Amino acid sequence: MFDTFKNRLEITGKLKTITALRISAGRSSEPIGSDLPVIKDSLGNPLIPGSSFKGAMRSRLESFLRGINPNLAANPAIEAEWSITSQAIKQLKEDYDNDEAFTKELIAQTDLTSLLFGSPWIASKFQVRDLTVVPDTWFGQYQERDGVAIDRDTETAADGKLYDFQVVPAGTQFEFKAVVENAENYELGLLMIGLHQFETEQIPLGGGRSRGLGVVKLDIDKMYWLDVSNNPEKLLTYLQELVNSNSSDKLPSYQDVKESNLKQDWTNSLIHYLRKNQAKTQTTEVTPNS
Repeated sequence: MFDTFKNRLEITGKLKTITALRISAGRSSEPIGSDLPVIKDSLGNPLIPGSSFKGAMRSRLESFLRGINPNLAANPAIEAEWSITSQAIKQLKEDYDNDEAFTKELIAQTDLTSLLFGSPWIASKFQVRDLTVVPDTWFGQYQERDGVAIDRDTETAADGKLYDFQVVPAGTQFEFKAVVENAENYELGLLMIGLHQFETEQIPLGGGRSRGLGVVKLDIDKMYWLDVSNNPEKLLTYLQELVNSNSSDKLPSYQDVKESNLKQDWTNSLIHYLRKNQAKTQTTEVTPNS
């Protein structure tokens, strides 16, 4: 209700499978075929859900932030560990009769990862499209691999526990497109760290990771930044450019992040935010008699 367009970051690139990838679609009910097929699009091509990429990045960043301060990253799977529970939200509604004041307080109490990636009470600023396969790198075939459960007593294959599963071959590439809107500089710094983890093959995707599956590498092609904060004329120019351009054009209003120091500035802003937060926490924990 109170959103105001301030900035936008567009990111495009390729995600390459370094080892075979398995993002399962669940157990198949077909009489013929793999027991555990991978997720596919309507044409039968492999697909990486944007939620899988986003979830893996969020999990990694949460582990970093918890190492600094557990309050920086709530557990989205358990309501009791949210930065704001449903009961707390009800209490805020009672305390603030003005919707705008309520919204500001809700954001103020929300943990860092939820501000960027979203939560049950706040929308995500980071949007990732489903990653579609690059045709030239996909030859229309999946690999079939066997799996088996081992009987711990006999140390042999357990009866009836043999199964097979599909994987996307190593070397397959996927189109990567993401957008971030209305992010603070420190939130963009957090995002840069997450993307760098994918660029350096530090975040695996899918299942079978303990057996070497899911190693991927992100190659970012373009990263364009637009900041119109407190500048209505710049926003009007941007809107005019949108109408008169093709979807593949780089708009004149955009700033090329790769040709600037923005990544470093955003990262520095994150480090400053985290140090300030940590210092504030340590001050709060000190008792008057200490």
